[in-house]
Order: sequence, then C-alpha cells, then structure tokens
Amino acid sequence: MSRTRRFLLCGIAISAAVTIGSSLVGGQQPTGALETMSKDANQWVMPLGNYAGTRHSALNQINAQNVGRLQVAWTMSTGALRGHEGQPLVIGNMMYVVSAFPNYIYAIDLNSFWQIAWKFEPQQDRMAPSVACCDVVNRGLAYADGKILASSLDTTIYALDAKSGKVLWSVKNGDPKLGQTVTGAPLVVKDKVIVGVSGGEYGVRGYVTAYDLNTGKQVWRAHSVGPDNEILFDAKTVDGATQQPAGANSSLKSWMNEEWRLGGGTTWGWFTYDPQLDLLYYGSGNPGTWNPDQRPGDNKWAMTLFARNPDTGVAAWAYQMTPHDAWDYDGVNESILSDSQVDGQTVPTLTHFDRNGFAYLLDRRTGKLLKANKFDPSVNWAKEIDLKTGRPVVDASKMTRADVNVRNICPAAMGAKNMQPVSYDARTRLFYAATNHICMDYQAFTVKYRSGFPYVGALVNMFPAEPNIRGRVIAFDSVTGQTKWTINEPWQAYSGPLTTDGNLVFYGTLDGWFKAVDQESGKLLYQFHAPSGIISNPITYMHNGKQYVAVLSGVGGWAAIGLAEGLTKGTEGLGAVGLTSSLSSFTNLGGALLVFAIP
Repeated sequence: MSRTRRFLLCGIAISAAVTIGSSLVGGQQPTGALETMSKDANQWVMPLGNYAGTRHSALNQINAQNVGRLQVAWTMSTGALRGHEGQPLVIGNMMYVVSAFPNYIYAIDLNSFWQIAWKFEPQQDRMAPSVACCDVVNRGLAYADGKILASSLDTTIYALDAKSGKVLWSVKNGDPKLGQTVTGAPLVVKDKVIVGVSGGEYGVRGYVTAYDLNTGKQVWRAHSVGPDNEILFDAKTVDGATQQPAGANSSLKSWMNEEWRLGGGTTWGWFTYDPQLDLLYYGSGNPGTWNPDQRPGDNKWAMTLFARNPDTGVAAWAYQMTPHDAWDYDGVNESILSDSQVDGQTVPTLTHFDRNGFAYLLDRRTGKLLKANKFDPSVNWAKEIDLKTGRPVVDASKMTRADVNVRNICPAAMGAKNMQPVSYDARTRLFYAATNHICMDYQAFTVKYRSGFPYVGALVNMFPAEPNIRGRVIAFDSVTGQTKWTINEPWQAYSGPLTTDGNLVFYGTLDGWFKAVDQESGKLLYQFHAPSGIISNPITYMHNGKQYVAVLSGVGGWAAIGLAEGLTKGTEGLGAVGLTSSLSSFTNLGGALLVFAIP
C-alpha cells in the first residue's frame, strides 16, 4: 500500500472564549437535555445535528453576501491517513473529533485550539482493518451527560469522560474474526447508547444494540433477519408496505433453509429519533451474498427501514425498499424527520434517499409509503415504486443472476447516494443532497461461506453515468419529486451538505474542494482546496461571538478505495477502483481538521 506524507497546516491564532456551558443535569434521562442542546445553534451536539437528522443550522453570521471572505482560521492533523467520513462535535467551548483507524479521539478547547486538551488512543484488534470492506472509516462521536460515546473499528464501544478522556466503560459489540466491525456513529436516546454493526460482505447477520449509558450493560439487541424473538417483532409489528401485521416469523419465511444465518442486513448507517412518537429509525443493508440466485425470496428484513421502541427494541413497523436485492443497494442511509404537506394534509414524515436511487417519503407513525421519486435521472433498475404495493417495478433486463454479466445498471452498487447525509431546510421544504451519478456492470457467481473471509459473489465494474460526471449536488422536493437546481461534479459527491440560515450550502468534493454555494440557485460563492479529498460532513458553530465552519479532510472510503488501499484493477474494491482510477492526480491521503471563519 502506498502512503504519502501527511499535510500539516499551521494554525492562525484567534481569540476565543467560552460561549455556552456544556454540563447536563440528570444522567438517567438525557434525551430532553440533548434535544434542548441541539436547538442551540451555537453547538453541534449530535452526529446529524439533531434527533431529526436535518443537518441544518440557524446560524447566519456567515451568509451568502459575505461568504466570499471566508478564510482558514486554524487546522490540525488527525494523525491518520485513511478515509474520514464523520464530523466534529461542539459542546460548549469543547470540540471533539475522531479519526479514521486507528480511531484517535481528540478533545480541543476552543479557547486554546493550538493545544490538544486530551487524546484517546484505543488499543485495537489488529485484524479489524483486514475485514473492513470499504476502508477503515469512522462516522463520528456522540455525547450525553458529560460522556463522549465512541466506536472503534474492532467493535469496541467506549464511554469517555468528556473532561479528561478517562474510560468510564467499554464493551465489545462484535468480533472481527467473524468479519464484524463498527464504522457508524452512535446515538444516545434516553439512557441508552444505540449502535450498529458492519460486515455485510462477510456473511455477518446485522443487528442494532442498545447499551446502558451509565454502565455499558447490554439492554437489548435486535437482528435484521431471523426469527421473531431475535429481530424483536411482536404481533403488533406492521409491514409498512402492506400496512398489515408482518405475521409470525415473517423473515424466516422469506429465506430458503438456513440462509438467513448469513443474511447480511448490517446497520452501519445513521440513526434518528422522534421524541414525541418515541420511535428510533434506521435502515438495514444488503443481504448476503451479492449473488441473488443463492438466496431466493424477499430476504426480509434486509434493505429495510425500521421504527423501534428505544426502551425495548421491539419494532413498531418495518418497510422493505428493495426485496430480494440483486444490486447491493444497502438501505442504511439516514431517515430525516419533518412535517410534509401531502394531499393537502400535514403529515409527520420520514424522508430517505436510498442507494437504489429513489427518495422515499413515509408516514413515520405507521411506515406507510406516501411517495417514492427518482432523485437521479439515470436510475433504470426499476421503472417506479408501486405506491399500492410498496414494491419496485423492476426492469427484468437489469435483474442480475449467476454467471451472466448484466450491463449498464444504474445506479451502481455504491448507490445514487451512499452514506453522505443530506440536509433539510424547513424554510424551503427542500432537501440538499450530495449524490452519485454512476452505473455498473454486474456479474454474480456462486460463493461459499468461510468465517472472516469475503462473502460477496459478484464481479462489479462501475463507471460514470455521463462522461466526466460522477456526482451531482441537488436541491430536491421529496413530495413532488422535482429538482430545483443541480451542480454537476466530476467525482462522486461524497460529502454530506450543511445548510444554514445564511442561505448557504457547504459541502466538500472527492478531489479536495470545500465549497459554499447559494442555497437559492446553487451558484458557487466560495471554494478552498483542502490538503486531501473530502468525504466528511461539515458542521458550523459559534464561539466568542464568531461563527465557524469545520470539516474533516481525508480522502478514502468506498468512493476512493483504490487510492486508500493502493488498488489498481478496475473490479477491485467491490468494483469501485476503476471509477476513480485517475483521482491520485488531484489529491492524496491524509487526515486534517479544517476550521473556517470570516476575519
């Protein structure tokens, strides 16, 4: 694997002072405190900004009129080379950030940003990187009740004292020897730390686990596939597609024999939560293997959006987006919670931009499908989503099968949108999404399971949907399906946009540009070339009366797996290497935290 020297930028001294206290009162039920904190735009207290996952800030000191004066205020190397897919947290006057493997965790006092307040270096199982399918990434930290909650690649979950970095408790959430890793960000709901698991390409059967915030004791675990007592379905659990009870052992009935034991459905994406409905939302990934002929049936409940009671884990409803997935269209992308005007009525909705290229709008109370619109014009694997049945109308010519090279399927397995979270602005009722504009050829084949080894069963080759356009940043209406504006990018747009009340959209690019565009038109207003490509998600905060924007630079992830791991064959990296074979001419590896402000 080739490596280069890390870029290390010098900071520019700025005056700073404490703006907001960070302590919470009452450790048993921090949901209310966290929800209140998330409404304070001066801070960034959850991975997606708030429980609804909107990634929108009410700050407007930096705005469309003055953003052209933006400058780098200070920077810091993370000491890690691989893909940085997360975002910092800002709690009061402290910033917390986690790197790619080996998952260094830093606390930075914003009053003295040039000095690291504390650093935590987890001691990890060195086997973990070898079973991380799509780079050794980490999607961020969580905070609650004076604790920083973190996951390491080898599946260890940590609770650290936010003031000192001292380990308060730790617990193993899986075993790398079985192909299990953890790359997702936790979410704290009430007194529980919610975490998922990765490893769908290793025959891992996915699950979500809740740990006690104060002790680390496991409270519940809900698998994605399997018997009802393990997926935590009861008689009241609704199949969102039919709006009827899912029925006894609905998952087992959709698999042949014991194939569900290697059934995938991993949970490496994002979590959101509705405190009023008391429901936790997330999605499950692809079934194992990628060869659909080896697993006849719908393969429930892989590729599914779940709503669960956070206290018990029992599912209220489950909606499967891509039954019998034959394209690796993981359903783990975030579910954004908002109110939508549908057929003249205000409905509490969930919007989900799926890898399969459809933006789903569901009633989040029941899982009922309201709308499903293509958000990328190249999507061709399915003609539409039937709103009556909730199922895709698949183009038979794009259905993959063993020993046949099915060509020109759009989107590619990487998806029309991968993990990069969208932003929603309630003022415009639009979603601002960084998307992939890519297609693939897909040849499935029979594969045998061996613990800790890849369990894929497909050769994939990805390519741009249009010449020199691999990504699009869009302003999208999930009710009407209309795209207000589009920015075409030469590489996959793999950085989650941030919107603000300054009428701005911030995002990064795979080749290292950090951009601010006009929210109304998409017009470019500012750009800065970072030391490495950006696959992370910018945040904004206030300190000492001044607004800052922070983002992690550090190319990698599945989008740039060839550069990250030194791969050259087009079908390597699960088919992604050929898509970005010339990216090394534009950027290189190296993690850095960049913080911007107007002087």
